[in-house]
Amino acid sequence: MDSLAVLAEAMQWEVDTFPPATGRPDRGRAPCGASLRPHNDRESSVTDAKGRQLPIYQAAGPGGRRFPLLKAMLTTACERDCHYCAFRAGRSMRRATFKPEEMANAFDDLRRAGQVEGLFLSTGILGGGPNTQNRLIDTTEILRRQGFGGYIHLKIMPGVERGQVERAMRLANRVSLNLEGPSAGRLEGLAPHKDFERELLAPLLWMEEIRKAAPGAARPSSSATQFVVGAGEETDVEILSMTERLYRQAGLSRAYFSAFDPLPDTPLENHPAENPLREHRLYQASYLLRDYGFGLEDLPFDRAGRLPLDRDPKQAYAEAHLSHAPVEVNRGSPEELRRVPGFGPASVERLLSARRVRRLRHPGQLRALGILAERAAPYILLDGKRPPLQGRLAL
Repeated sequence: MDSLAVLAEAMQWEVDTFPPATGRPDRGRAPCGASLRPHNDRESSVTDAKGRQLPIYQAAGPGGRRFPLLKAMLTTACERDCHYCAFRAGRSMRRATFKPEEMANAFDDLRRAGQVEGLFLSTGILGGGPNTQNRLIDTTEILRRQGFGGYIHLKIMPGVERGQVERAMRLANRVSLNLEGPSAGRLEGLAPHKDFERELLAPLLWMEEIRKAAPGAARPSSSATQFVVGAGEETDVEILSMTERLYRQAGLSRAYFSAFDPLPDTPLENHPAENPLREHRLYQASYLLRDYGFGLEDLPFDRAGRLPLDRDPKQAYAEAHLSHAPVEVNRGSPEELRRVPGFGPASVERLLSARRVRRLRHPGQLRALGILAERAAPYILLDGKRPPLQGRLAL
């Protein structure tokens, strides 16, 4: 398992994790933009029969259940020379490669020992995107034939063929292909030999077409992408404009953002690191677009196209639009209520049910519904009255 240890270690920071609440700087970039972000509170390790440590990560499943996930790569070798990437061609580092059957058997050994329940599988690119994708698919097919029915997140390679995307979506629970930049022009400074439209954007759009063509019970897997933030001159408007498009047109389940941090022996080694708080604000804004009914025009960009760093975008929106026009909780529409700080999609649904049977007059009634009444207070009316803004809100 020496090679597996190298490959798993290379994936010690990846997607399929919660975005950081306060932000921590990256330590690099995995191939094709896979995020390299440490989450030490979610790391563990297992010891194989030869005493070697293999890193295992606690992924979040349905309902927030954590489960042990092996994050590995078929190879850390790569023929691409992306400017930010730890595994770019020509960079001096230790490389390792697995055949599909070797990876599948190594994972199966760990699974049967009760040490892992899922797999995140990526790889560097060797022999072109389609050939590389075949090896990823072959590995997943072996695991499914071996009887593994658990979680697999499979990377999609740049330049993949449509039939390969469809096969991958039938086999995996989630697939992801990372755009890196929000446009062809921005990608040029990150990965000059990737074709933004043909190799990256087109396969992401295919994924939703494939889902729509499938019968309901056989709906293929969810999809995700990622942006590298701060390695170029891209604005938050550009990133979130593409994010909104992918939510609408590609049925994207999740957009990930990774604050740039330079690596030695890469063309961007002297480029300044990005403030990780910017990454956090992008996550918050993307959730507003995906889950809260916000449009791009609702987000509080400054003249340079950036979100404020000193407060979250929902709070900034409320300060600008709701301070002098508070929402009456007994009459507000779901769309209006979701824009109030302290209200979320689930708590709004509970509020709508509650107000059908009684009027809401007190902050304590909101708390009972899971609403953060203190945060909401400056922007709401309760039966025509503003709730108190200071001290402990009355029950």
